[in-house]
Amino acid sequence: MWTVIYIAPNRERAESLMNMLMGEGVLATLRPAGVSQNGNGGSIEILVPESEAEEAHEILASNIAF
Repeated sequence: MWTVIYIAPNRERAESLMNMLMGEGVLATLRPAGVSQNGNGGSIEILVPESEAEEAHEILASNIAF
């Protein structure tokens, strides 16, 4: 089962965070969240397998400022 661990404001940020997770060995994928507004592509959910969610949160928390 996949779990949403973060919702990025745009695809560029989502891809950057996904690459960071994958570089640490965490499987991750992206999916659109909601409807695009103002042509900016909208928010993007970052998902990981439920079994890796805690590790993914730790990686994000130690590498980015929320």
